Amino acid sequence: MGLLRRRVVACVAGTAALAIAPPAWAQTTHRLTAAAGHPPVFLWVKLLDEYFIPEVDRRLAAQGGRHRIEWTRAWGGTLVKVGSESRGLADGTADLGFVGTVFEAARFPLQNVSYVVPFGTDDVGAVSAAVAALQTRVPAMADAWTRNNLVYLAGVSVDSYHLWSRFPVRSLADLKGRKISAPGPAANWIRNTGAVAIAGSLPTYHEDIKSGVSEGALTFATGAWGARLHEVAPHITKVGIGAMYVGAAAISKRRFDALPPEVQQVLREVGAGYARRYAETQDRAARLMLAQAQAAGAQVHELPPAERKRWADALPNAAQTWVDELEGRGLPARAVLNGYLDDLKRHGAALPRDWAVR
Repeated sequence: MGLLRRRVVACVAGTAALAIAPPAWAQTTHRLTAAAGHPPVFLWVKLLDEYFIPEVDRRLAAQGGRHRIEWTRAWGGTLVKVGSESRGLADGTADLGFVGTVFEAARFPLQNVSYVVPFGTDDVGAVSAAVAALQTRVPAMADAWTRNNLVYLAGVSVDSYHLWSRFPVRSLADLKGRKISAPGPAANWIRNTGAVAIAGSLPTYHEDIKSGVSEGALTFATGAWGARLHEVAPHITKVGIGAMYVGAAAISKRRFDALPPEVQQVLREVGAGYARRYAETQDRAARLMLAQAQAAGAQVHELPPAERKRWADALPNAAQTWVDELEGRGLPARAVLNGYLDDLKRHGAALPRDWAVR
């Protein structure tokens, strides 16, 4: 082989070697533990497991694989319990997960605005979007995440609360003297209606109604179906008390700040996708589960608009009480409440009562 030919062959071989050589940069592995107090039967955890984590992995790979995440999953309270998720993420017990703001009202008081606005909207996405928008406009809302050493990624809401009962409800008068399971904030939704609120929780409703402790429950369709409430409370009245904001996917601020900007961006983008997918899936699931309950023998009725307004007008003004209490602590509750109502209306909500505080 002549000298020129040997040089050409060597040059071609060298070019081929460069083409198949690994990139000069090394792949960086980031280890993150994702946790939640609830098990994956709850949609907000299920989508973290089946959508959020795989989608983050897919997008990082699509960037060229410079970064990958090695995940540890800890659902169902194995690392953090319901009501203490924010502390678990902040103290490093876990890195990323679901924080139920409804269960941590002392830490996230302004995030619970939907619970003082009953009869708002059945639109899950509208409620979540309204709270997310407020967090960008009201510094005190965003600060709640920062103060708890967290970074907000995506908020979620449960589908609208309706009434499951052992008796038919065609008017507000049908509630007089009845015992309805409606603990916590939901107790405010039956005050002055003639019904009596009975303490309990979703896991106890079935047995409470079966044993006569209560005669019905105010809850949401996706929870009621899982608790088989239609078996003991076959009258489902679509009251439309509204979808309620329950919490958000979040990540430890310390851990987030240590990640490269491109990984941070992926987490935020996938968070936005998670919120959209959750709202669409939750809305579909609520409709499906009401239909399944009806197919199983439940009777589904919609409360007439006039009776729905009578119900709303009968309630004490929890929104005013909430504003007075939080404003007394230096929190801008009035701005949050009125901003939330404005956002609901922009999403097409027609409220039977004006809850605004002037």
